[in-house]
Amino acid sequence: MAASRLLRPASRLLNASRVSPNPLRPAISPSASASFTGRRRQYATPSGSKEMTVREALNEALAEEMEQNDKIFLLGEEVAQYNGAYKVTKGLLDRFGEKRVIDSPITESGFAGLTVGAALAGLHPVCEFMTFNFAMQAIDQIINSAAKTHYMSGGIQPCNITFRGPNGFAAGVAAQHSQDYSAWYGSIPGLKVVSPYSAEDAKGLLKAAIRDPNPVVVLENELLYGLPFQVSEDVQRSDFVIPFGKAKIERPGKDLTIVAASRTVGQSLTVAESLKQKYGVDAEVLNLRSIKPLDVEAIINSVKKTGHLMVVTSDFPSFGIGAEIMALTCEYGFDYLQAPPVRVTGAEVPTPYAQKLEEMSFPQEDIITSYAAKLLRV
Repeated sequence: MAASRLLRPASRLLNASRVSPNPLRPAISPSASASFTGRRRQYATPSGSKEMTVREALNEALAEEMEQNDKIFLLGEEVAQYNGAYKVTKGLLDRFGEKRVIDSPITESGFAGLTVGAALAGLHPVCEFMTFNFAMQAIDQIINSAAKTHYMSGGIQPCNITFRGPNGFAAGVAAQHSQDYSAWYGSIPGLKVVSPYSAEDAKGLLKAAIRDPNPVVVLENELLYGLPFQVSEDVQRSDFVIPFGKAKIERPGKDLTIVAASRTVGQSLTVAESLKQKYGVDAEVLNLRSIKPLDVEAIINSVKKTGHLMVVTSDFPSFGIGAEIMALTCEYGFDYLQAPPVRVTGAEVPTPYAQKLEEMSFPQEDIITSYAAKLLRV
């Protein structure tokens, strides 16, 4: 662990523009035009809406919830005096004081255990990991203490705790900072797992997580933190929440269902536009938002309409989210499929440090486009 801390997240390129490719299939050289996958999309601006970054949305969600509930406190590395490694907690120490915004030592198992104990005692902690790669140090606390206690107590002892921080795609920080563990947490009974893409997702899902009486894992992405989105007046309200288990159709379509999560949603939206221009294909992009519970109904309803399924995620191919979604689709929607479903995932390898190898270890727009075209035989 000590060696991995030599690369401090505060020094990373938060707005890096590199993307990356496939995994299971032979690598294709990244094109020079493969730009940042989460690029801002141009839409008409509704009246009353405003621009908000994902970082600002998370900060606003924390502030609003802490204002309304004095049982909530935030604990993690550099969350207080430094305003957070990614500035998500900026200003919260000044606003709520050192008893509610607390810097921890570099000991994930220790401060995660402390927050789980506080949750079992009736408080509502938010436990920030500088990256979910470091949360491996606290996996016993997350699973054996937080996730299982409600069940093991016969429903008597809730554990209201939110674990949050960056997960997956990163830039130039290698294997101990860049892996995607969505499927890991999604496989654990007792945990709810969400993965926001937009500012709307970030605010609504984090607020729902904090209010939920169960342990919730919020898997953010550091390359999305600085990305701006238009948010409506409803999103700006302090009572705005997004219910778990409800996916969002980011782009309606009739020819192909693309299911994505977190940063791959932005990639998929760009690919959908490319497919429309190149081949006349009308792709529907489904933003999962919630990994567990999973909105199987939304996936099946989309496949009913399009007859084709592609899952785009940044986790490992083996036993991953794509595999689960394809299995569920075959169980509940096999008769609607006109071709075998496909997945584009991260590579079966610890994330390399070298840039070109890193580019080959995550989904990339040209790879997604080529597999969509192959699936549809266009």
